[in-house]
Amino acid sequence: MELLFFYLVALVAVISGFFVIKSRNPVNSAISLVMTFVCLAVFYVMLNAPFMAAIQIMVYAGAIMVLILFVIMLLNLGEEANRRYAHSVVGGALAGIVVLFMAITFIKQGSADGVKGAITDQIVNTVGHTELIGRALFTEFLLPFEITSILLLVAIIGAVVLAKREV
Repeated sequence: MELLFFYLVALVAVISGFFVIKSRNPVNSAISLVMTFVCLAVFYVMLNAPFMAAIQIMVYAGAIMVLILFVIMLLNLGEEANRRYAHSVVGGALAGIVVLFMAITFIKQGSADGVKGAITDQIVNTVGHTELIGRALFTEFLLPFEITSILLLVAIIGAVVLAKREV
């Protein structure tokens, strides 16, 4: 039953991901992306990682999508999205096929069996998911975390500057 549920959620994720790239309206594309994020959160729940599922919903499906929708509305991409060129669709399809074949090659060559890390099930059960993630995020991965926040801030400022230049 769990495998059937996985395949159903995977099918919904792939279909909504297809609508992200195929939709002509940027707002509809963003809504499809929200559905893809929700499917990823369901995958996290199935992997027994409820904290990651909650973060997926709050951060990506919530905050990041609001940011993307604001940028879409600031830039007024309604007219631009209707102008499609055949070479961009063909180029995107070719890039997608190349990435698909690379992913299949990497999956066939690699294996997830036997990989042991420093964090075991015992440590996760005693310490907890949240504390382990927070400790890693604010010690080992602090620089990438701060760079990401600065990058998002620069993107917001850039969108506002571009929108103000046209007004």
